[in-house]
Amino acid sequence: MKIRLIRHTPEPDAVCMTAAVMCRNSEPSMDILRRALDSGHDSLLEHASFTFKIEDVSRSCGNQLVRHRIASFAQISQRHVILENGHEWYVTPSNATPAFHSAMEMCRQAYLHEIETGVPIEDARYLLPNATKTNLVMTANARSLHNFFALRCCERAQWEIRNLANNMLCHCKRVAPVLFASAGKQCDTCKEPCK
Repeated sequence: MKIRLIRHTPEPDAVCMTAAVMCRNSEPSMDILRRALDSGHDSLLEHASFTFKIEDVSRSCGNQLVRHRIASFAQISQRHVILENGHEWYVTPSNATPAFHSAMEMCRQAYLHEIETGVPIEDARYLLPNATKTNLVMTANARSLHNFFALRCCERAQWEIRNLANNMLCHCKRVAPVLFASAGKQCDTCKEPCK
């Protein structure tokens, strides 16, 4: 799994602070932003956006990620791209077995055979398992990312997307420490028991 923050609003904390100052008709200070966010004025977070390049995650993780319609996504096409060179599977510690590798190889061979015999790529892709590696670009504003991090940094989230979310959160905290100071799992307010 590789995650890079490839673009973000320049000085995201300062941009959102400017919005907070406008709302409060006050002098610029990060304290104004902190107080506004602490009071629940979350719409200020929508003034900053973040774009991530996400590589080498499973299609299963990608499917979980794109369920968050609070963001914009671009994912490698299995309709137009033949996955023959460097066709890789996401192998977890629990499925690193000979049976898993054998099944993945059978899927790969069947997929390539279908394409060689003239089956359209968009139909041959039905043979590809959720373990197929994929790459995505994701853009979301800070408010949407707060929601995503609360859900996916949670101990109950599936481990792969939880690792992805925690990695993304670290990137966000580096460039916008004020905006993401309270972001992440919400165990203190969550109603469901952790694992």
